[in-house]
Amino acid sequence: MAITTQAKRPSKAVSPKNSTKKKDGEGALNGGAVEHKKEVYQRWFRDMYLMRKFEERCGQLYIQQKFGGFCHLYIGQEAILAGISEATRPSDRMVTAYRDHAHPLSLGTDPKFVMAELYGRKTGTSKGKGGSMHMFDKERNLFGGHGIVGGQIGLGAGIAFADKYRNEDHVTMCFFGDGAARQGILHETFNMAMLWKLPVIFIVENNKYAMGTSVERTTNVTELEMLGASYRMPAETVDGMSPELVCAAVKRAADRGRAGEGPTLLDIQTYRYKGHSMSDPQKYRTKDELHEYQDKDPILHVRNTLLDRGWNSEEELKQVEKEVKAQVEEAIVFAEESPYPEAHELYEDVYKTEDYPFVKD
Repeated sequence: MAITTQAKRPSKAVSPKNSTKKKDGEGALNGGAVEHKKEVYQRWFRDMYLMRKFEERCGQLYIQQKFGGFCHLYIGQEAILAGISEATRPSDRMVTAYRDHAHPLSLGTDPKFVMAELYGRKTGTSKGKGGSMHMFDKERNLFGGHGIVGGQIGLGAGIAFADKYRNEDHVTMCFFGDGAARQGILHETFNMAMLWKLPVIFIVENNKYAMGTSVERTTNVTELEMLGASYRMPAETVDGMSPELVCAAVKRAADRGRAGEGPTLLDIQTYRYKGHSMSDPQKYRTKDELHEYQDKDPILHVRNTLLDRGWNSEEELKQVEKEVKAQVEEAIVFAEESPYPEAHELYEDVYKTEDYPFVKD
């Protein structure tokens, strides 16, 4: 059977409340997760494989100096976005840090526009003005990647505040890393988010090392879910290598937010297979540790699930892999053939009000 092309984020997810029942191929997993139908696993496989191959080619292109600036790869962390895609709605909001190439891909942004942004071309998601660390997609409610460490934490609460003020039924997912969890803005934001019961999910993409310093060397509280305790914020630690467990945790948090019960903190423990950025020699961890996490690779897990249950053959999955690789190569060609922004565009899209009085010729 063929696997369908990349789908948009579903409007509904299977509720963890039904995880004890088996229906139409569904069943219970550990941690309240739901064992999803084959179509979900098929979508997860395609989407995660796209993230992986896109990022691998980004690393190669960066070394070839096809584009400049910084480059932070998401390789190894794909299960987080896969699980979230099944637990949220297309109208929900997302804001993240600078490891942000995969986030628009998970929302359905065409890879060619993401690649064009990396190349600094005017066809990119931010018209070539943002580059690797500043991916936006207004149509899909991606409020950006952000280069200031922790700066997006306050923005996430602000977006959620606006939705609550307008009585709109949205939830905001605010991503940050274990390093950004040390920023003071986190505590100010947590206090206000709980006080006002904002519909925001604070998601720590905890890949253990910040730039290159382990969690254990930066804090006495290594269980990051405890950061919400003094604000009485509900919190969970989640296995970020399992899309099923991520989906279940995010669904619980989203349900709380929509019910007016306020924010949730999720310490989603994952692992990046590459360095913090392309310039990172990674001397702070061992190869054995890396291999330990690679053995838990989420793409391999989903791939084996499809094979073991007879939902797809090896040949069908190889065909999907071939299609995804071709899609990434087409994105590269599109980016390289796209024009650069013109000089006058530097002054455009800066202010929403075009005749803003403090802009002078």
